[in-house]
Amino acid sequence: MKKIINLGLIGLGTVGTGVVKILRDNLSLIEKKAGTKVRIKKICDKDFKSSRKIKVDKKLLTGDIAEILNDPEIDIVIELIGGEEPARRIILEAMKRGKHIVTANKSLLSKHWDDIFSSAKQNKVAVYFEASVAGGVPVIQSLNEGLAANRIKSILGILNGTTNYILTKMTKEGINFKDALKEAQKKGFAEANPELDIEGIDAAQKIAILSSIAFGAWINPGEIFCEGITAITKEDIKYAREEFGYILKLLATVKNTDREIEVRVHPTLVPVEHLLASVEDEFNAIYISGDAVGETMFYGKGAGQMTAASAVVSDIIYLSRNVYNGIAGKVPYVTYQRDKKVRIKQIDKIETKYYIRFSTIDRPGVLSKISGILGENNVSIASCYQKERAVSREVPIIMITHKAKEGDLQKALRQINQLSVVRAKSKFIRILD
Repeated sequence: MKKIINLGLIGLGTVGTGVVKILRDNLSLIEKKAGTKVRIKKICDKDFKSSRKIKVDKKLLTGDIAEILNDPEIDIVIELIGGEEPARRIILEAMKRGKHIVTANKSLLSKHWDDIFSSAKQNKVAVYFEASVAGGVPVIQSLNEGLAANRIKSILGILNGTTNYILTKMTKEGINFKDALKEAQKKGFAEANPELDIEGIDAAQKIAILSSIAFGAWINPGEIFCEGITAITKEDIKYAREEFGYILKLLATVKNTDREIEVRVHPTLVPVEHLLASVEDEFNAIYISGDAVGETMFYGKGAGQMTAASAVVSDIIYLSRNVYNGIAGKVPYVTYQRDKKVRIKQIDKIETKYYIRFSTIDRPGVLSKISGILGENNVSIASCYQKERAVSREVPIIMITHKAKEGDLQKALRQINQLSVVRAKSKFIRILD
């Protein structure tokens, strides 16, 4: 048994600084839980001039990654630089040298799941990654261990704090998307370039990780249908909430249907009584249904320096305990069968309810034309709302459908959009069933 577990930290940015702070402030508690002494032996970063509001012994600092990779005394490498390269090369090289890994890198894990976990198995090392999804919310360990006895039936996730903050502002204050985004940027909840968040890419990477754990196979984020929130209007949010009792969320959805699974990310209308409808601002929530446990929900802040650092340090504790007892890497942390393939259902094959808004001329017979085309394409109407006549003679017609196949709906909308009485492209939003 090793008396001291040595750590090599790569990346002293926002989260890395938080990790150092927690390890310093809570060291006695951490060591009690790990059952052994834990020390940072080396910290590598390309920039030590920037102010980090924390003092670090200069003897620990290096700009040369080789000082961590080549040090036989370093047991765990903590990768916090983000991005795919050079992070991927660094992690693979560290594992070849028998070092265990803690990472928060969702982009790397989701896109290179096969490389990372095949290498971990080959080199008999462990890779922990709690901070890669939902920050400080302990969903990785819960799904991987706490719910291990279950066949996962579904996962519903509000996985991106930026978009949830924006949609909350649009819902509560009735402002448009651009103004809500500006406020999110001003408050620090959105990046200067928010594309990964608002286009749903960040959420797709996170749900790919959760799905890969749930099904023991790599779910490539490139195969996940992904639609962001940039086309969402305050009018649709208002109509859906006031007339039909739905709250809009950017939802990551997984459904297990024996032969294939649904994995998708898109704006979704959630019934106001559902627990996910109450998740507001920058908070994340993951609603998981298992065949034995039933329904569970995990909730908390999905981003921020200390929330992410908390998850990283929890990984350090569990991994240090296993290294100390000589069992780390003997059994893979996640179940991964390289030859197992999971079929993902194409978006046009999914069946759900829909909210549809048509912008039409206020003329007798319009509603019957639209409903007729929907019916011809196997889309039945559950409820309908029509605004009173406007001065412009253009009125919105809003419908909620029964469950329908998306391919049928899309075909119907293409036909409806060609009608002379339709003034703008019809909009639709999927509904959580």
